[in-house]
This record gives sequence, structure tokens and C-alpha cells, in this order.
Amino acid sequence: MSGLKSQFGNGIRNGKQYLEGLRDDREVWIHGARVPDVTTHPGLSRGAQTLAGFMDRQFDPKLSDLITYDEGGTRFATSYMIPKSQQDIVRRGDAFYEWATWSNGMFGRTPDYKNASVMAFAAGAEFLAEGRPEFVENMRNYYEYIRTNDKVLTHTLVNPTFNFAQAKEGRYDEKVALQVVRETDDGIVVNGARLLATLGPHADEIEVFPSTLLKASEDNIPFAFAFAIPANTKGVRMICRDTYDHGKSHYDAPLASRFEEMDAVVIFDNVLVPWERLFMYREPLLCNRAFAETNAVVHMMHQVVCGKLAKAEFIVGLLCAIAKATGKDTDMAVKGMIAEAMWMTESVRAFRFQAEALAHEDQYGNYIPLRRPLDTSRNLFPKMYPRLIELVQLLGSSSLMATPSEADLGNDLADDVAQYFQTVNLSSKDRIALFRLAHDVAVSGFGNRQVLYERFFFGPQNVLASVYYDLYNKDDMIARVDELLGRQ
Repeated sequence: MSGLKSQFGNGIRNGKQYLEGLRDDREVWIHGARVPDVTTHPGLSRGAQTLAGFMDRQFDPKLSDLITYDEGGTRFATSYMIPKSQQDIVRRGDAFYEWATWSNGMFGRTPDYKNASVMAFAAGAEFLAEGRPEFVENMRNYYEYIRTNDKVLTHTLVNPTFNFAQAKEGRYDEKVALQVVRETDDGIVVNGARLLATLGPHADEIEVFPSTLLKASEDNIPFAFAFAIPANTKGVRMICRDTYDHGKSHYDAPLASRFEEMDAVVIFDNVLVPWERLFMYREPLLCNRAFAETNAVVHMMHQVVCGKLAKAEFIVGLLCAIAKATGKDTDMAVKGMIAEAMWMTESVRAFRFQAEALAHEDQYGNYIPLRRPLDTSRNLFPKMYPRLIELVQLLGSSSLMATPSEADLGNDLADDVAQYFQTVNLSSKDRIALFRLAHDVAVSGFGNRQVLYERFFFGPQNVLASVYYDLYNKDDMIARVDELLGRQ
């Protein structure tokens, strides 16, 4: 029995089990020091606790049939379910949306995102046989391993850029890019760096899949691979950005204190990847085709559109709450401003609905959502979200800065705070809480990281737009133009 098969588990985990799994010898660095335990570190612990709380909800009887499914008497996360009908696609979408509402989309990298990817690769594993036949079994075994153990995954796709012109040509530099340096009887040895692993310090496993921009040349063979390894694998180091969780109360930092999903650059210092954990190798063109031809990109976009819907709805709710608090909700200009956010939200809802309603069978006999509306959403939301945040800034105005801390509600200035920070419809305490939330969304480091995250979630916008153009069915529309011009 292979190593992975011998480690098959019992389905969904609770929060305690998840946190226990993080207490290993993983090498995580932040603020110049190594982290002894990510579950207790001041800048990382509350993000871990939040995700643990999400894992616990899998055992909630009211949610169980929505976010988990039964197979042979064992319950698994719905994001692992291989869809066999249009109804299954809708069910998966409902589960994705439910997970997203728990953070209102502010904890973007919940486990269901990468679950969707691995499910798709396993469901379309025949594609991997073009590389080596054993890669098919490797992927299916890995899917069963993470599904039965309810593992939390991060991923790294992008090599650091040493030379922009070189990278634009689809070539990588051995000085910084992750590459295979040798083979052994036990597996391949890789060295280099990858970015950017969102949720890295809080993940059980790192999925290291290929960039989709590799050119088919001998020079790129060392950079062509796909594998997954435990986060605590010897030689793996994560270098984190600054934390946005500064230890403030939930009142003072309602988002940053709960939903800090750390981003990290991952260093691989001569890391051994066992053969059984390798899924693609030495085939640059195969790597380029993998996400599209296994339909992984479609299933990932499905999870994303559900999360973005929850996030857009939350911004609409925040804008309406601000307008109501100050009595501006009767002003035509303010209503028009908020209506713009509503239009964006309803557009995302329509993209999701169309994709699910027109789900269809794929080449492997499974079901996938319709790609075009999902692709449209992933091209538009990076433009929508910065505008949504701009609307919060415009409506909130100086009130986003008139935000005393929770401590000011009980000190010698408490009477002044109670007198001068109230609005027509809210007490001072509630008004300050609302605008501190708006500040966390639209002004804070946490909020601005969210904007950057949304701008580049799926990659550079010009690249995404170019891919969209290439995939679009232009011929039928051009034919209509030609027909009109050719009429007698």
C-alpha cells in the first residue's frame, strides 16, 4: 500500500483537530523571527482560530447537509463532491456561498477553493496520463487523502521575477525560480522560491502547480512540474508579510482581528518531493493545458463567484447601514451612489445563476458550470471591487476617521464621546462601531490588502482579458456583421 493510501482518514475534521494539525515543526518567519507555534503567535493565532470555527460548522446539524455530503456512511466537505448533474453544481454553489457568508467574503482563501481544484484534477485525471500513466493514480490517491483527512491547502503558482523581459517570454531564471535540481530513487529535489501562498502558515499542505505561461523548450523543462507536499516538509520555509492583526479588539478592528489570512513567499531549500506526490513532470505544454483541460479553472471560478457575491452583498449592506445611520438614505444622490453597488452585486448574482443553470456534462462524464459567465465575473470583479471600496470612502467621508477607540467609551472622555459621536439614528457606541467597520473595509491595511488581492486574484488583468478574448465565440457575431454588409 502506498504512503498516501495508508493515511486515508475519516472525513471532516473539527476545529480542535485542525489546530492540532498546525502544531508541528513547520518553518514560518514573520517580523524577523521564526514562529514557534502559528496557533499562538499574536499576529497569526486569531486567523487560525477563525478557520477552526469554520471547520466546526461542518458538524452543525443545521448546515451539515449543505456544506457536507455523505458517501458510504462518511461525511466529506461538499467542495470535494464530484458533480454528476446540474443539481450537484447548484448544491456545490450553495455550499461555496455559505462558507463565504461566514466572513462576508473577507476571508477569501477558505479551504473550499483549493478543494475545488484538486477535485477537478482527480475527476479529470486521465489527462495526466499524457505525462506518465502513474500520475493518474497519484492524483486520485492524493484527492482521497485530502478528502478523507479534510486537509487545508494553500498553493503557489508564480515564480519570482528576476528579469521582466525574460519572464514575459515564458522563461524563468535559475537564480530565483523553483526548479528541479536532481532526481533520486525517492523522488525529485526542488530548489527556489514561489509566491504568493495565501493562508500558507495556516495550511496543512502546499499545492505547487505550474504557471500557465511556460514555453515548450528544453530550457523550461526544469520548471515544469506539479506536486503537493505537507507544509512542514524539511527545507520548506515561509516568509510572511506584516500582519494586519495588531491585537485590537473585535470592536476596534472587526475584520482584521478575525480574518487575517496571511500571505507568504515559500522558499524550497533542496526539498525532496516523493514520486507518489508528483502529478506532472518535464512537460511544459502539458502544464500549460492542465487547468483548462481538467476543468479545474472552471470549478475554481465557480467557488470564487460565490465568494465575490457574498462580499459584494456585504459592501451593499455596509453602504445602506451608513446611509441609514446618518439619515442620508432619503437623499437621491446617495441612493444613486448605493444603487451602483447594487448593480454590481446583482451582476455577480446573475453570473453565478447562469453558470449553474446552464451547467453541462464535460468530456469526463462529470458536470461543470458554464464557463463564460464565470470568466466574465473574474474579469469584471477586479474592477468592481475597487469601485465598491471607493463608494464606501465617498459615503463615509471624514466619518471614517472620526473613530475613537473602544477604550474611549469608558474613560474620562466617555461623556464627550456619548454626546458628540451620536447620529440621528445611532448611539455614539453603535455609530463608532459602524464606522470602525467601514474604516477596516476601506482605509486600513487590512482593507487595502483586500483591494490588491481582488485586483490580482486570478492574475494580471490584461492577461485575463486577452484569454477571455481568445476564448470568446467571435465567429457568429462577425458573421452577422458580414451578412448585413452583404445584403442586396
